[in-house]
Amino acid sequence: MSALLDQHCTPLRGDNNRLGPEAIERLLTQIPEWSLSVGGSFISRGFRFADYALTIVFVNAVAAMADEQDHHPELQVSYGRCEVRYNTHDVGGLSVNDFICAAKADALAAA
Repeated sequence: MSALLDQHCTPLRGDNNRLGPEAIERLLTQIPEWSLSVGGSFISRGFRFADYALTIVFVNAVAAMADEQDHHPELQVSYGRCEVRYNTHDVGGLSVNDFICAAKADALAAA
């Protein structure tokens, strides 16, 4: 995962930046708690917290990281839980940016 943590997202557009199945599987090994959707259009992970306040601390940290990386996830927030989902609309699927930000979200949750 540290290889992903050390990277920064870059603007990506077009099909040629969409990851193929082999690259997706290889990158998923670096973020083992994340799941690939049926059809492979996004990756997601549910994070659990002791209470709502800690959940919001995490959400705010992810939001700040997303702004820094200029790559924003879908977030679903409830009491003690946040579901994070990534894909890259501009490439029509998954890009390396999704995996970079997933690794960074893991690090935020662990902190």
